[in-house]
Amino acid sequence: MASNEAATTRRRDRTHFLYIAVIAAVIAGIIVGFAAPDFGQALKPLGTGFVDLIKMMISPVIFCTIVLGVGNVRQAAQVGKVGGLALGYFIVMSLVALVIGLVVGNFLHPGEGMQLTDEMRGAGAEQAGEEASSTVDFLLGIIPDTLVSALTSGEVLQTLLVALLTGFALQSLGERGAPILRGIEHIQRLVFKVLAMIMWAAPVGAFGAIAAVVGATGMDALKGLAVIMVGFYVTCVLFIFLVLGPILWLFAKVNIFSLLRYLGREFLLIVSTSSSETALPRLIAKMEHLGISKPVVGITVPTGYSFNLDGTAIYLTMASLFIASAMGDPLTVGEQVSLLLFMIIASKGAAGVTGAGLATLAGGLQSHRPDLVDGVGMIVGIDRFMSEARALTNFAGNAVATVLIGSWTKEIDRTQMQRVFSGEDPFDESSFVDDGHGGQESQKESASA
Repeated sequence: MASNEAATTRRRDRTHFLYIAVIAAVIAGIIVGFAAPDFGQALKPLGTGFVDLIKMMISPVIFCTIVLGVGNVRQAAQVGKVGGLALGYFIVMSLVALVIGLVVGNFLHPGEGMQLTDEMRGAGAEQAGEEASSTVDFLLGIIPDTLVSALTSGEVLQTLLVALLTGFALQSLGERGAPILRGIEHIQRLVFKVLAMIMWAAPVGAFGAIAAVVGATGMDALKGLAVIMVGFYVTCVLFIFLVLGPILWLFAKVNIFSLLRYLGREFLLIVSTSSSETALPRLIAKMEHLGISKPVVGITVPTGYSFNLDGTAIYLTMASLFIASAMGDPLTVGEQVSLLLFMIIASKGAAGVTGAGLATLAGGLQSHRPDLVDGVGMIVGIDRFMSEARALTNFAGNAVATVLIGSWTKEIDRTQMQRVFSGEDPFDESSFVDDGHGGQESQKESASA
């Protein structure tokens, strides 16, 4: 027995070398980007390929997680309660993030003294063309062409819809659906094992991604734009520790530092790829291991990736103020409120993919203030650096939301959470599969209550 535990510990310890390699790869990528810019840009496919590999696994991870979570819940009303609480929380936090971005943006007055060149105008128009969908298009886009296409298109909300329908169908089948649920559980283990294998390519992906962006932008892109970039990073940090932290402690009695330390490897992965989507499957697995029930994790995390984009909301507000000020046409208070409320809708569905925030900003300005679209080109050069802060904040916000919803619905195993935070029950990096925790005990307690 002791030998088995020792073997398991050694197996888990090997993953530490993986993340040390990621850090080394990031440093090497920065050096290569500065020393040989052209060669650094040529390495971009390495980063793109790794992110695509992770995105390839997102739909099956979400599908299996939600189907198993919903299918095992006896009362459908419980799922509706989780979804309602999650959406209500997401709306409130989006408004809070927008207001914070407005306050900081008006305090810093970014963009003053900037000059818009013809090249920048062209870049802004190009980004606007990439994001032209309306709210109606967004809502209709949630419905997939076929039941199977939702699992192959890579659309998170389409996968969420199909998984919920499948979960409710299996729930209504009762005992007859049990064999199907067992089959999906085996598929989930296979999916997570494949994901664990893909993660060993993280150092290569991080090296290519960082080398490409440093080689393409260098230091020139940072000159004259440091105010908004530093201001945005500081705002995101303050939002996490002065807004999310107190809320997490007040309503769930969970320390924000313990939660962020537990998710440290995911933050490193996001920094190296500049995409929070690369950490989505890991967040699902880790939240279940933390002791939060499968229905809460399965509904809150995927939905949050489209509706709980705190970092993107802050970015949209500050970037809008920056562009308006740089173009010599500052927004009035009334224009700020109307434009940024519009941005709440525009930001939905812009999950943490590199460049999505920039396209969303351009699309929102195109629909509401077309005269400001050309100014988007001013921040194209630093958007890659700002997207990291967006992704980190979005990820932290969704982790906090999952713990809060689990606490409010009493679908959380506090004993397991304490064991995880104390290091007694470390996450199994070799399989990514929750080993029987996942809040199932809390589900039983809730059912008996």
